[in-house]
Amino acid sequence: MTDEWRKDRIGSALRGENPTVLRRLGAGFAVMGDVQFLPGYSVLLVDDPRVRRLSELPKGKRLGFLSDMDRLGEAVERACRRLDSGFRRVNLEILGNTDPFLHAHVWPRFDWEPGELVGLPVWLYPRERWSEEEYALGPRHDVLRAAIGEELDRLGDG
Repeated sequence: MTDEWRKDRIGSALRGENPTVLRRLGAGFAVMGDVQFLPGYSVLLVDDPRVRRLSELPKGKRLGFLSDMDRLGEAVERACRRLDSGFRRVNLEILGNTDPFLHAHVWPRFDWEPGELVGLPVWLYPRERWSEEEYALGPRHDVLRAAIGEELDRLGDG
C-alpha cells in the first residue's frame, strides 16, 4: 500500500484504506499517530473532512466527538499503564493549527522522558523525533495497537 492515504486521512478511513485506524467510533476514527516517540500516541479524526472546528458540529455530534476523545484517552491510558511501568498520564489536545480538519491528539506521558521535556508540551520535543524512522509507526507497535483497540472495545460507547 502506498502512502496516498496520508493525503486524505479521513476519506481513506471512510473507505477502509487508512492503515492507522484502530476503531470506528461514534463521531470519528481512533487512529495511531504517525510518530511514536511517546508510544501510544493516538489521534481522533472527525468523520467529516469538511468540519474544521468543534463549534461547526451540531451539539449532539460535538458532544459525541468529545465523548470519543475521552474514550480514546482512557483506552490509551489503560493500555500504556499495562504495557509500560513508566506511564504517568495522558494529555488531550484539540489544536487545529496544521491540519485543516477537526482532530484531537492523545499523548501518553512517561517517567522515562528526558527531564528537560517531561513537564513540557510534546510540541517542544526536538524536530528529529517527528521525522526519524526510529520513531515512525510500524510493525513493532502492533502489540500496543492491539492493546489500545482492545481497551476501546472494553470501554464501548459509554
